[in-house]
Amino acid sequence: MPTPNKTWTAITGKRAAAAPERALSQLRAALTVFFALDGFVFAGWVARIPAIKDQTGASAGALGLALLCVSVGATATMMTTGWLCRRFGSHATTVALAVLLSLSVTLPPLTHSALALGLVLLVFGTGFGGLNVAMNSAAVDLIAALRRPVMPSFHAAFSLGGMAGAGLGGLIADHLSPTRHLALLAAVGLVLAAGAGRTLLSVPPPSPPETTTSPAAEASAGARRGPARWLVAVFGLIALCTAYGEGAMADWAALHLHQDLDASAGVAAAGYSVFALTMAIGRLSGTALLERLGQTTTLTAGGATAAAGMLLGALAPTVWLTLLGFAVTGLGLANLFPVAIARAGALTGPSGVAAASTLGYGGMLLGPPTIGFLADWLSLPAALTTVAALAAVAAVVAYATRNAAHPGVG
Repeated sequence: MPTPNKTWTAITGKRAAAAPERALSQLRAALTVFFALDGFVFAGWVARIPAIKDQTGASAGALGLALLCVSVGATATMMTTGWLCRRFGSHATTVALAVLLSLSVTLPPLTHSALALGLVLLVFGTGFGGLNVAMNSAAVDLIAALRRPVMPSFHAAFSLGGMAGAGLGGLIADHLSPTRHLALLAAVGLVLAAGAGRTLLSVPPPSPPETTTSPAAEASAGARRGPARWLVAVFGLIALCTAYGEGAMADWAALHLHQDLDASAGVAAAGYSVFALTMAIGRLSGTALLERLGQTTTLTAGGATAAAGMLLGALAPTVWLTLLGFAVTGLGLANLFPVAIARAGALTGPSGVAAASTLGYGGMLLGPPTIGFLADWLSLPAALTTVAALAAVAAVVAYATRNAAHPGVG
């Protein structure tokens, strides 16, 4: 029969183990909220772009330049956010930037010129890009502590938040002015940031489980610091290839269906929706795939699947085969970006997340204009095959670096 002292030791030991586990679960739930908030607010803003264009009286060209300021603000902020995370912590930085994003979404309806719109979108882009780096950095710390590859689940929350924001925007666009709609988005964002932010600010970033490191292992780790920076660039390239496809699909999928296959406006609009839906489904199943297949196989198979799907989507002679191709493309691309960001962060922390995110966002900037240029020079179906080509590049790069350091799980 155990003595009272031994029994108490066993009980307190279980409680000590349970407490960190509860804290990690709370952090995971809070970070999931921030990812969903990011997608929700951004998609809600996108839904009101036509109304903002009418309000400002901007031409198509002037509007395009103003919208580019979102990307400029985001890209310019990402590397700085890596420093902020190291200086103030990724949790506090995440909360602050979520507040900035939520407040800044109220500014576009207050403008009455393309110039003023561009200036406020720089602020909005700063919040959007910075929040992406900060919350991904916090997620990398959590993944190391959990020892589970859960990054795809966070990006699934972003996708689902985006779908909710776009759906709500479509429902209320005819009933609320842009000012009231975006003020509502800001209020929702601030409430979510306050609720989830209490957890992030009260629970310190988790430390990875302690491991015993020999002097030889420490020397080996020191020797890998140089190659680690090179691997961050590799994962940034994979993120770029993925984001190129996402940007191209967002801007050109509907036009391809309508212009090249004579689809109705409703069916054409379904092109990107199908892609986004299957991407969300793929991300929801991403952790199970990573645990079963490992990171390299998941990246390689995902890139190959996306390449095959996009070839079908770009070259199929019928609408329904094209939609099937878009769906397969979404499944293939789903986990490439989150896995690449997670691996970059595992290698060099917030600076790795920032570097890979900046490269990835560059791909989203590069995709739409490249597709447009190639469509004028060749044709839109031919231009869309570049999405398949870059997905194949991502698969090849992932396979070629399979023997490099594999931080984290898988």
